Order: sequence, then structure tokens, then C-alpha cells
Amino acid sequence: MCALPLPSGVQPHKRSAPRIVIISASVGAGHDGAADELARRLQADGFLVDRHDFLDLLPFGLGRLLSGGYHRLLTWAPTGYQRIYVATERTGRPGLLVRSLFRSAERRTLRAITPDTCAVVSTYPGAGQVLGAMRSRGRLGVPAITYLTDFSVHSLWVAPGMDVHLAVHAIPAGQAHAQGAAGVTVTGPVAAARFTPATVGERRAARVRFALPERSPLALLVAGSWGVGPVEQVAAEIQESGAAVPVVVCGRNQALAERLRKAGVEHVYGWVDDMPALMSAADVLVQNAGGLTSLEAFASGLPVASYRCIPGHGQTNAAALQEAGLATWIQQPASLKPVLDELLHGPLGHQQRARGLVLFRADHGPAQAVAAVARTVPCRGGAVSPGGRRPARRFRLGVPVATAAVAATVLLGVGAPIAEAYGDSPAHLGALTRFLDGHER
Repeated sequence: MCALPLPSGVQPHKRSAPRIVIISASVGAGHDGAADELARRLQADGFLVDRHDFLDLLPFGLGRLLSGGYHRLLTWAPTGYQRIYVATERTGRPGLLVRSLFRSAERRTLRAITPDTCAVVSTYPGAGQVLGAMRSRGRLGVPAITYLTDFSVHSLWVAPGMDVHLAVHAIPAGQAHAQGAAGVTVTGPVAAARFTPATVGERRAARVRFALPERSPLALLVAGSWGVGPVEQVAAEIQESGAAVPVVVCGRNQALAERLRKAGVEHVYGWVDDMPALMSAADVLVQNAGGLTSLEAFASGLPVASYRCIPGHGQTNAAALQEAGLATWIQQPASLKPVLDELLHGPLGHQQRARGLVLFRADHGPAQAVAAVARTVPCRGGAVSPGGRRPARRFRLGVPVATAAVAATVLLGVGAPIAEAYGDSPAHLGALTRFLDGHER
């Protein structure tokens, strides 16, 4: 049968681009940063992307109260936050109060997910809990994906009902799998394309631009967008060690920046819009949380040290990064100078640079994994199933994908090169697509 020609003046119907919803949270900058880069890559791949802040989906201003309370805990009562974190780290299901809080976000979340949505991605554990609950009860009819932005996995990251959990590395993948996460696979991290190793010329130009010493080793000290933790103490210790000149980024904490300048720290910045350039000027990164900035440093070819880490995820991320051989966790002040010297001038620094760059070696990453899931869904409406009247279609990753992540964790634990754990990343994504095609529920 041959196709009939279209009548004069009639244009062929163009299928609308598939839509993906990404829900992050403006709690610090790491969750939003990962969501921004995922959105950019998915849009470049032809998807429509809607971004939402989970804090705005909570009613009655509860999101801002949640963020503010978390900030105050980290700043004023870090020991209390550590106790809460440890007590809930492996508890599985959240408590009644937390479940009630998340349940209150469902109505606005449902409104935010338009009927033409093909997949929903969470880069924040609270959002994942809401999506998983709606998916379990049949109120969400498209796949729900969690992108694990941390290197260690708190129990809140693992929500029953979520179809896929994407991890930056085999270690968080193994932790998520051990807690019962569905569809765990290693896809690597995301970082903006401008985070790349600097040439000699780029390094020199960056130092001139930021008025930094031309020849001295520079330790870039970061403490997240909130500038939390004992930053002043760490800056003083780096300066006194003589190993490097501290270059401190205080984020939005202007009070911290003013205190550092008064204390005689010469190179202090608030919020920096061009972190790729500042990393080009640096020789080593010293951090206390293990978040997105660490991943950006790996992409930039910087060795990373974790020191005087903030409670909770700061310390568990430091442990996981050290286990992966990606960052050295300095747990004693006496070790600061020798470790910095080794990272700046010794073989440890070279090893960490190589391992960090391997994370970004794969041609496929989390955006491609999300796209693979979204393209299996016929986006003809029905993303939301009001009232749970229509059962949600479930998607599950095949057993080999999760097994590969755990196997990679075991390999890393006995000292196999990280490159071996990442050699199969494209294969993981191929398995992801095949199992989504063949294992719809």
C-alpha cells in the first residue's frame, strides 16, 4: 500500500517532544546543581523538561521551615544533627511525622506533573518519598526515578515504589541495593561541561583573573552554598601548615567571608559564579560535605581532601569517597600537612586525579539513563491517576543491572582498579533499555 499525498496546505502532524519532570530542592546547592545539569542534557536530547522545587510543593510554607530548620541544626547544633542522622540512617521507612509531612506535598506534586509527562526524576530524598508513595498507590502512572546525588545513601533516599535508582558510583549503588532500592544501576555523575582539567595557559589566566599567587600551591576550601562547618579553623590550619595557600569560597555566607578577611585570610570569596575557572586556578580541593563540588573537582582533575566534615552526610560521604579511592579523609589535624603535600606533589595526588577523571569517562550517563526510561513510555497522557482509580504501570530493572552494581562494589573493596567497575557503564544502560522493553509490569 502506498501513502496518499496530503491535501494542499495540510502539514504533516508533528509528534510533540516527550516531557520529563525533575523535582529537586533548594537545600544547599547540590541537589539543584545536579538537576540543572540533568535538565540541560535532556533538553539537548530533545526532551521538554519541567523543573520544580520540592520545598515549594509543601503547603503552608513548610518547605522553607524545613530548609531553615536543617540549616540551623547544622550551624547551631551539629551534634544534635549527627544523632538524628545516625538514628535514622538505616531505619528504612520514615516515621509517622515525616510521612505525614511528605503526604502533604502530594496534591501540589500531582498538579505539577502534566498529563503528557513520560517520567519523573527526583534529585532530593523527600521528593523521592512522595513520588514512591504515589507510585505505590497507583496515583502516578509513569516511571519514577531517583538520582542519588550523594556518595553515601541515607535510608530516606530509598523509597518503596520508585522504579529506578541511579548512582554515581558502585559504592552508593551497593548501599542503595542493600537497603532494598529498586532498579539500582551505576551511571556516573553529572557536572557541567566546563569542569575539565585546565591547561597551563588556562591555569595562569585564572590566577590572574582572581588575583591569586602565580606560583604558590593553592588549596581551594569549600563548604557548600551555606558556608557551614569550622571553615575559619580549617583556613587557619591550612595557612599555618605552609603546604598551600588557602583560597576560601564562603557561598552565600557573607558573615563568614567578613570574619575570614578580618582574620587575615587573603583570598576569600562569597558566591562564585564561575567555579570552573576558580578550580582551574587551584591545585587541590579541601571540602567538608562530599557533595556536588567534589564531583566538579574530579571532573576538573583536582585531588580532593575531606577535612573537619560536617555531621551526618558530610562524614558518611567522606568515608565512601575514601573507600572509593577518590578523596582522602583527613581525620587528625596532624595529618593535614603530610596529606596535602602528598596530594600536591606525590603519587597519591596523581592516583586520585586519574580515578576522578574515570568517573566521567563513559559516553553514557544519568541523563541517558533517564532518557532510556522515558522513551519506553507512550506519552499520550495518563501520567497522573487521580485518587488511585487506575493502577500505575510499573517498570523494573533486570536483576543483572543491580547485580553488576553490587559486584563492582565487591571488586572495589578488594582493590580492583576503579576503571574495571566503570568499564561496563554503557552495558548497564543497554541492559536498562532491554529490561524496560521486556519487563513492564
